[in-house]
Amino acid sequence: METKDILLDLRQKNNLTQAKMAEKLLVTRQAVSRWENGETVPNTDTLKIISKTFGVSVNTLLGLPRNTICQVCGMPLEDESNYSRETEGDINEKYCKWCYHDGGFHVADTLDELIENILPLQNWASPEEMRKLLKVQLSTLEYWQK
Repeated sequence: METKDILLDLRQKNNLTQAKMAEKLLVTRQAVSRWENGETVPNTDTLKIISKTFGVSVNTLLGLPRNTICQVCGMPLEDESNYSRETEGDINEKYCKWCYHDGGFHVADTLDELIENILPLQNWASPEEMRKLLKVQLSTLEYWQK
C-alpha cells in the first residue's frame, strides 16, 4: 500500500474526518487532504507524530517492509501490538514487547537460558530436537550476534 492509502485507511478506521485528524496532528485539513490524494507525504516530524498518535510504525506509514520476527526470541511480529516501544513511546520494530521495554532488554542472560525458557512453550518435537533447532535459529538473530 502507498502512504496515501495507509493514511486514509488509518483515518477511516478511527472514524475521523479530515478536519478531526488534522486537529489531532496539529496540521491543516488541506494537508491531510493532500496526503490522502498523494500530492504530498507528511514530513519526518509529522510521521513521528502520526506514529505516536495512532500507534503505528513510521515504516508502516511509508508502506515499507517490516521486520517480521523479534530479533531476540524469534517471535513473529505480525501484529503491531506486539512491537516494543521506546521510553518516549516510539515503536521499535526489532523486538517484541516482552524482550524489550522501558528502554532496555528484559531477557535471559544467555542464549541457553532463553532456550530453556522457550522449551515449555513448544510441543511438536522432543526437547533435545527443540534445543538444537532453537540454538541454530536464535543464534542468527541480531541480539545474539553481539
